[in-house]
Amino acid sequence: MSNNIEKLIKKGSSTAKNGFRNEDDVARKFNDWKKDKDASHWLEIMHYRLEKIKKVTAVRITNSYKTDVQVKITIYLKETIMAENISIKLVTNLKGFNQIDKRWVDKYSELWDMPKDVSNALKLFTGEITPTKPGLKDSRRMSLNEMDEKMRYKIVKFFKENKIMVVNDIFKGRDALSATWMLIYIKETNIWSLLPMSIVMNFYGNGEVRITNQTGLKIGKIGVQRKGGDNGRPTANMLQFKINPAEIVNSTLNGHNK
Repeated sequence: MSNNIEKLIKKGSSTAKNGFRNEDDVARKFNDWKKDKDASHWLEIMHYRLEKIKKVTAVRITNSYKTDVQVKITIYLKETIMAENISIKLVTNLKGFNQIDKRWVDKYSELWDMPKDVSNALKLFTGEITPTKPGLKDSRRMSLNEMDEKMRYKIVKFFKENKIMVVNDIFKGRDALSATWMLIYIKETNIWSLLPMSIVMNFYGNGEVRITNQTGLKIGKIGVQRKGGDNGRPTANMLQFKINPAEIVNSTLNGHNK
């Protein structure tokens, strides 16, 4: 990571004064920004001068375009009104993974103009289409490593050629509620980091596209896998993108804790 990015992450990270449990707590902290030292610090990181702020209102929202939870902040200045959308990632421990986006393969296929054979291969991977190939490790779905070399090449080629668009969509989204900041809170160390989404996307998206034995597919530091769980409901067969939010904080703070 470049020195400039490291400095930015250090500047945007600190120990939480009182801690917080969920997205509603984040909204409450912003609404109480005059008394809450964390929230006033967040506003400064977002380049607002506190003496220019008349009022702040924050609400927890679920973006209709993306699947993660955000806090929408409206900042009333003396001259104008500004709006910010923050993606919230709460991590219990330093090795915890967090979903950044999940949808049915057809939704991604439509969004990214995915070739039909790549789309069908991903449905075999998630189990949305039941495979007929004998001798699979799990007869309900096919791992990417169990597909032929030509198909693996097409999948990697698609995500490599469309990586910028894919990373932008799964982190930010496209509509009026697209997130421009990410707030990461690691409960184990009581550390938070508020970072521009562009820095987050660069950190996690930077790296090769490759098929792995563990998650199926990796785009840089982003894992692409079958959602799973859901007590066997059909939604277990959705495609999911995951990251370890603590990774970007740990890479710079190097063990900093309270």
